[in-house]
Amino acid sequence: MSSPVQPDGHLALPAAGNGQPVLVLHPWWGLNATIKAFADRLAGQGFVAFAPDLYHGTVTDEIDEAEKLVTALDGKSDQAKKEIIEAVTFLKEKTGAAAMAVIGFSMGAYYALDLSVSAADSINKVVIFYGSGPADFRKAKAEYLGHFAGNDPYEPTENVAGLEEVLKASGRAVTFYTYPDTGHWFFESDRANAYNEAAAELAWERTVAFLKG
Repeated sequence: MSSPVQPDGHLALPAAGNGQPVLVLHPWWGLNATIKAFADRLAGQGFVAFAPDLYHGTVTDEIDEAEKLVTALDGKSDQAKKEIIEAVTFLKEKTGAAAMAVIGFSMGAYYALDLSVSAADSINKVVIFYGSGPADFRKAKAEYLGHFAGNDPYEPTENVAGLEEVLKASGRAVTFYTYPDTGHWFFESDRANAYNEAAAELAWERTVAFLKG
């Protein structure tokens, strides 16, 4: 049997060679070293992690440029969603699993939430970092874990509360955490002005426990 063709992105394999699949959706910066390292860290915990590159090689660390990139992606969101489904298919073929977890950061959280509805049978767990998005979750079958900043102009508390309310009203299991005295990107070590090591480590521990639970 031939190996599945890997889409554009970063694949991280555990020492055992196989494990439960986790799809990682990058923030508006692109598939940078921080997100690749996150996937590698998941592999260290025994998961097969794949992060598709929705920008196909373009990466930035400048907010102005990131805003342009995400706006351009918004204009072709159907193509991005198609590529995410291709990544799901790849992970299924790679691992033999019928369903998987998806983790999304900021922009990626929007696509992770959408995926949990559009590919409900394929997604059993969703982890979102400081991101939300509108969706009808009545067809979803996943559990949800959210990590949010205590002071976040990009993701106001009313957005977070609204998302939590909609998920619960849809009968989904949901646990959201807010990390006091943190801002957007608090989990990303390359964002020097936002990274909060203590909050990031706690969010990591909670994420791994959720994925393994």
